[in-house]
Amino acid sequence: MNTHHEPAGTHDFDHAYWESHWAAGGTGEDDAGQDLPVSPYLPAEAGSLAPGTALDAGCGVGTEALWLADRGWQVTGADLSATALAQAARRAHAAGLDDRVEWVEADLTRWGSGRTWDLVATHYAHPDSGQLDFYEHLGGLVAPAGTLLIVGHRHGGHSGHSGHGGPAGHGSHGGGSGGGHPEGATASLEGITGLFAGPAWSVEAAYENERSIQRGDRDLTLQDVVVRVRRS
Repeated sequence: MNTHHEPAGTHDFDHAYWESHWAAGGTGEDDAGQDLPVSPYLPAEAGSLAPGTALDAGCGVGTEALWLADRGWQVTGADLSATALAQAARRAHAAGLDDRVEWVEADLTRWGSGRTWDLVATHYAHPDSGQLDFYEHLGGLVAPAGTLLIVGHRHGGHSGHSGHGGPAGHGSHGGGSGGGHPEGATASLEGITGLFAGPAWSVEAAYENERSIQRGDRDLTLQDVVVRVRRS
């Protein structure tokens, strides 16, 4: 299911879409995601948490999952794309982190493993169920006193860039020739925080941010929405 930028359009974010996306990104030893930096929001929002168990929901080629594993977390990286997970597994092996991360091929919008994690993080994942339903589902995977970190595309934001590309090696972001994202791939700050307004949750961070990144000769301006909540 995962993320990190490509042309937007009227397609469905289904299994065939993500397999095509990652196959186009390279599947050999010289994997396309290998040089992509970790999302800046992960160290900013989760860097001070005590390591425990973590789920990277929509992990793509594993950039964030491996960052967590390298810092002592026991990580599950889950994604809809077997192609992306194969890249992630090769990267984990090369980094000597095989024992700290497991890779699970799953449709996270329908995945009911019965497990919970101390940290559930998702970065720009685009499910076919819509963003808010997906985020609400992820909330059910957070352990008591655990943390949910959501990073998504801000509703109404747009990407100004030349060409297509994206941050830390996930799936579809970016924009078409006019920029922007499909309606179902964005979310508002109010919409996300509204999901966690009850007594079972504490909203610890909620903000919008604009940042610029460069991928080769391509420039991207990202309009992000970031929410971190803690379960009681």
